[in-house]
Amino acid sequence: MKIIYYCQYVLGVGHFFRSLEICRQLSEHEVILVTGGTPIDVVLPAHVRQFHLPEIMMDHNFDHLLSKDSEQSLNHIKILRRKYLYNLVQQEKPDIIFIELYPFGRKAFRFELDPILKAIRNKILPSSRVICSLRDILVEKNNPDSYETRVIETLNRYFDALLIHSDPELIKLDETFSKTKEISIPIAYTGFVTPKPLPNTRRKLRQELGLELNAFLILASAGGGNVGASLLENVINAFQFIEKENPFYLIVFTGPFMSEEKFNHLNKFSNNQVRIHRFTSDFVSYLAAADLSISMAGYNTCLNILAARVPALVWPFSQNREQKFRAEKLAQMGALQILEDKDLKPFRLAAVINQVMSRRFQPSKRIDLNGSINTAKWLKRWMHNIGNKS
Repeated sequence: MKIIYYCQYVLGVGHFFRSLEICRQLSEHEVILVTGGTPIDVVLPAHVRQFHLPEIMMDHNFDHLLSKDSEQSLNHIKILRRKYLYNLVQQEKPDIIFIELYPFGRKAFRFELDPILKAIRNKILPSSRVICSLRDILVEKNNPDSYETRVIETLNRYFDALLIHSDPELIKLDETFSKTKEISIPIAYTGFVTPKPLPNTRRKLRQELGLELNAFLILASAGGGNVGASLLENVINAFQFIEKENPFYLIVFTGPFMSEEKFNHLNKFSNNQVRIHRFTSDFVSYLAAADLSISMAGYNTCLNILAARVPALVWPFSQNREQKFRAEKLAQMGALQILEDKDLKPFRLAAVINQVMSRRFQPSKRIDLNGSINTAKWLKRWMHNIGNKS
């Protein structure tokens, strides 16, 4: 089959990497990954090709979309994107279109999505099955009833199925979406989506990094890097206060979208024990090599932590409920520990690190982390059943 997978990211990189991991498992198919944010340096699987729309980004207050090209207005960029995306669907004639998050989010992208959805339903564009690909938790809305009504109307009218990338034993959709029972299309929980470290990753990577056998490695990260610089600086400052009986190292990943100014400021702290990098496409391997992770609490980071089985301190993003909700769920089952704002002062943070260095974090129950594999299996069964009914 031919599959178009539409994924837009305007703040962090989590949506992109979750979508890429799913695309990676759709190896029996030809996949076109449609993006439109700042390019991310990553090698795509052989069966995946990227279609990059003119770039749109979020403003610094996270309120409005902006054109990445200062010489072209946002309105002009929208016209180009709508045309290119429509033409792509028209020319490629996909069997399946995955749309990540919409209509539960990405309302600002209705200008390019709704014309396609309407044209498919009205048989103007070639027939395609349309699937919503959704993460575990939705952010809160100012007018939740109006929002949920709009989501239900769009979902039931234009979509054929809803895949929720969560383990329902931990987080169910109706915990952050009250009208779940009004969804009339098929719903399936896939489990959480995350890559997993390869066997012996910890030993191999630590050798490559030149770490002593008894070395203690802390990995600090800030997702995409648009937020989280203060967390990383506090971790770096706390490093000097940590009790160090063995060799001690700190590796910091700022994220590819951190501003040059903030990155250069953090990079001044680099030395033999503290290493500052922007980004790695193999983050889960670094987690597997680490003895402690300190990070924010985004979907990808939290699930990477579980996959790598590394002790973790997380500081949830405070502007909406998503990260805190997830972190509290995982903390309740013993998978990680939450940092409060008061914990970020360097001396206090060092004390917290000293306390958790010898702790073993073990979830109290098994969590399904096979979301990408399960998505591919579900799609194969679903299309087979549709074929038998037609």
